[in-house]
Amino acid sequence: MSDSPDVAGPTPEAERGPRPLERIASFRFAYLAIFAFLVTYVFTVEALEEVLRRYYRASVEAAVQVDPAAGPVARQISARITELLQTSPWIRYGDVRVRPLVLAADARTLLYAGGGFAGPAPEDAASDASLLPAIVDVDVALPHNTLLANAVLLVYAGLLVTTLVVYTRRLAAREQIELDALGATRDAMADRARAIESELGAVRSRLAEVEPESELQAEEIGTLQRERAELHARLARLEVREAALRTGGARAQKLEEERRALEELLDEATRDLETKETELSELRNQTRRASKRAARDEEVIERRLRTLYKNLEVDERAIENLAELGDESSRLRAEEAIKRLCEETDTAAVRRKVGGLPPHLSIFELGFADKGRIYYTGGRTRRFRVLAIGAKNSQKTDLEYLSRLPKGT
Repeated sequence: MSDSPDVAGPTPEAERGPRPLERIASFRFAYLAIFAFLVTYVFTVEALEEVLRRYYRASVEAAVQVDPAAGPVARQISARITELLQTSPWIRYGDVRVRPLVLAADARTLLYAGGGFAGPAPEDAASDASLLPAIVDVDVALPHNTLLANAVLLVYAGLLVTTLVVYTRRLAAREQIELDALGATRDAMADRARAIESELGAVRSRLAEVEPESELQAEEIGTLQRERAELHARLARLEVREAALRTGGARAQKLEEERRALEELLDEATRDLETKETELSELRNQTRRASKRAARDEEVIERRLRTLYKNLEVDERAIENLAELGDESSRLRAEEAIKRLCEETDTAAVRRKVGGLPPHLSIFELGFADKGRIYYTGGRTRRFRVLAIGAKNSQKTDLEYLSRLPKGT
């Protein structure tokens, strides 16, 4: 029979789940993406303001290049800048705020300020020409609630949502792969458990066949040994009688024939005894192998119980009792009751508290099959501790064992 592999249960860290810092770390990509979204949006708006400021500064500098002969310089500058601002799509549709400031060449006379202010008209063209070249300064602002800023925000928000959706789908796919692997492991463990149960059934069948034959052959060997002893005793008496009667010639031949018959009978008995001794040696070897298989069965049962039923502590006595149950149906019903005690503690059928025990022991009895009984108490580190498994005919022995348990069990 093949050895069953060790099955490692979940660690305590896995049962408790991830710690708070681990849960926060699992969202670090989302945090970084949102932070990058905000920073990128702010710097993009700042960059747009700088680009528009350079654009409008160049446009206003071109607008202030006027001819004094064509009319008052201030009025020409005001008209051209006003037309520039009114026809600009960035101002009309993007809500960009542009505030140009135009000073005369002397840096004191104001020619245009924001709303279209024009300085006083000079008296002649020569005096008007002294205002040039004009000095230009442009202030551009792109508020965050304007159409252009909101368009930038929507573009980056769309990129953020798309990135998070793709990342979430990748995480979900990876989690699905891990879940599939866990499911395959669980199915392999279930198949291995069924194989172990099948092997245990085969071992029990072989033991049931070997034990009665061993007892019958032991009885036959004992009978043959007694017969051989009797034959040796009779042969000894015949030898004494032969020595006493050897002097009698008439009866010597008869005694010799009787002696030969007895020797042939003794030889035949000796051969039978040797055959039985050989069979006995083989039976002893089979019994030793069966004992080893039984020990391995107990090890397999112990490993399975302590692997499958995490909420229970199972004593060695209980494992031995479970392995000694000859009826496979009783074994399965006992394990069914153990499973119910592990998983459905609120609905497990408790017969009664076991009486007749010392006051310091609080032991309960759970029934299975017709007369099967599982004795258990509260566990030291887990919910329950299974102490022993028996039936009606072993009740007295089980109670004696339970009464000898130390205080604090």
